[in-house]
Amino acid sequence: MCVTCGCGNGHTIIGGHALRQQRKPDGPLHFRSHETDAQVADVSAPRIVKLEQDLLAKNDGYADANRRYLSKHGIFALNLMSSPGSGKTTLLVKTIAALNGTLPLAVIEGDQQTDNDAARIRAAGAPAIQINTGKGCHLDAQMVGQAVQQLGLQHNSLLLIENVGNLVCPASFDLGEAHKVVILSVTEGEDKPLKYPDMFRAADVMLLNKCDLLPYLDFDADLAIEYARRINPKLRVIRISASSGEGMAEWLEWIKDGCSNAVAAKPEESFG
Repeated sequence: MCVTCGCGNGHTIIGGHALRQQRKPDGPLHFRSHETDAQVADVSAPRIVKLEQDLLAKNDGYADANRRYLSKHGIFALNLMSSPGSGKTTLLVKTIAALNGTLPLAVIEGDQQTDNDAARIRAAGAPAIQINTGKGCHLDAQMVGQAVQQLGLQHNSLLLIENVGNLVCPASFDLGEAHKVVILSVTEGEDKPLKYPDMFRAADVMLLNKCDLLPYLDFDADLAIEYARRINPKLRVIRISASSGEGMAEWLEWIKDGCSNAVAAKPEESFG
């Protein structure tokens, strides 16, 4: 996890601005998204476990605050995770093109450097904000909370969060989303779910992407799905291709149902 892999020693930039300090959900002004090298170096295994627990507990506090905000405003948020090169940005672009005009939506883009993906999303017609994590290997809940504030999301809308390409750390960090969605490309190995079980265990949906390439690859789609459901028997799987359109109708219908449910579940406002 991040305490041991050494990520996060650079600067986080959100929409061109440095990550702000802000009040913890239950305490004074203070935030450190990761421990520094000096804090982590030469510590015992029990100390590392404690640092991991503290890090996740702090993140969970921000995630709960994000979830309350999103729920209050009827916003359906999805956390899209995958290894680099799985095609999730292209899939996002096609999703935006299909949904534009049917419901308001916005995108948070996570990458270590550049705003290339956010530019692609904006060109597709959706508001987008880029989070550059520097050396960080994942988004965390405070980053997402500040990005949400800068985006100014519409009520009763869809928020798509494209996490940093990584099948390890993003699985452990709750962002306040309604669902985690893992994207597995058929250009990867069928055994990815077995190699990275935490990611597939944390997800509610797996998109088996680039299925249009299956005739040209030595990839057993049924075996990949079997492995994924061995890790997570409740995992919903959608075979999909942004190029051919296969599976897009099912994916879009699932999103629309989630948006409708988020609006229906909004707490009633009290006046008085």
